[in-house]
Amino acid sequence: MFRVTHFMRLLLDAEHGGAMAPPHAPRATGPVVIWNLIRRCNLSCAHCYALSADHDYAGELGTDEVFAVMDDLKACGVPVLILSGGEPLLRPDLFTIAARAKALRFYVGLSTNGTLIDAPMAARVADAAFDYVGISLDGLRATHDRFRRLDGAFARSLAALQLLRARGVKTGLRFTMTAMNAHDLPALLQLMRDEQVRKFYFSHLNYAGRGNIHRARDAQFAATRSALDTLFARAFDAARTGLDEEYVTGNNDADGPYLLQWLRTHQPALHARWAAPLREHLVAWGGNASGVNVANIDNLGQVHPDTMWWHHTLGNVRERPFSAIWHDTRDPLLAGLKARPRPVQGRCAACAHLDLCGGNTRVRAQQVTGNAWAEDPGCYLDDAEIGVAHAAPRVALTPFAGKRRPIATAP
Repeated sequence: MFRVTHFMRLLLDAEHGGAMAPPHAPRATGPVVIWNLIRRCNLSCAHCYALSADHDYAGELGTDEVFAVMDDLKACGVPVLILSGGEPLLRPDLFTIAARAKALRFYVGLSTNGTLIDAPMAARVADAAFDYVGISLDGLRATHDRFRRLDGAFARSLAALQLLRARGVKTGLRFTMTAMNAHDLPALLQLMRDEQVRKFYFSHLNYAGRGNIHRARDAQFAATRSALDTLFARAFDAARTGLDEEYVTGNNDADGPYLLQWLRTHQPALHARWAAPLREHLVAWGGNASGVNVANIDNLGQVHPDTMWWHHTLGNVRERPFSAIWHDTRDPLLAGLKARPRPVQGRCAACAHLDLCGGNTRVRAQQVTGNAWAEDPGCYLDDAEIGVAHAAPRVALTPFAGKRRPIATAP
């Protein structure tokens, strides 16, 4: 996750104070864990990475198993649990699990589509004291209902945001951009402000689950850059005026280098003074965190490098503790993800920003080419912008037609 607002505030604080403090050494903690407690969902969204449907799935972890895993997560330093699905509100013991997580002093987030949150459910969510509740919107009414395949989904999710806000719950909007909904981004940003939502998460389309079949229609790079220009400008103005708003992006770590480029174009004086120390902070951020600072546990207890790697399992918490699985680098994918620098190839290997973005999102390379270490086909920076003078032709965004290959090891 790229914390746009954090870096905008860092920049503006330096400008006002005359200095930018050096980045802190990273703290030794466990990863943020996104936990798909249930696969069932009342919707069948077009870009669902979990391929969820409205029926029960056999073999899901029971309450006692969840509690045992939670104890292990706490012991190995995991600071944050994001409870997700499917639709987590369909799990009968969700609030029991949330209460245990809060008692263990995790930061606890809830990721929901919002359509099941009426007034009584909003009261239960507020009473559970989630630190954050994220609700996904794919655009305004017509766009969102089409993506969610349910008439009225937008109205129900918007009502959920309003009900939660009235009860003092910190909420955020989550938006996954494709060529089919990019036009709604400015209106969604305005909706965020109108509804006093405090956080906006902009997700680039990643190639997993149902999102994988839409990759040929992924937003073109020019549209991506235009969207980020809009988002960065919004975040900069919010930070400059002291608004309590937070903007973050995910699933494309080229956003870090692009922020420096945006500053050079739109805030040249600030760029001239602060680009070098800001880049040090971006390098300390480190870019892509899959397999390092973010992990995923699915509904069956299988551990993955992140939520987009459901086709690659590192182990199962019913067989080994998460703490043992997470540090076992006998798995070649996990070993490569934890390596610094990562064993990337093509444009990524030659990129001047490799130390900043960490090789970007490896699952896109694997889904398109069968090789997790190939260049990321979703990088929207051109050769000149990454310091590559003579690059091979870009990898095309076409499906990998061969059989699923084993994850390629380092060359």
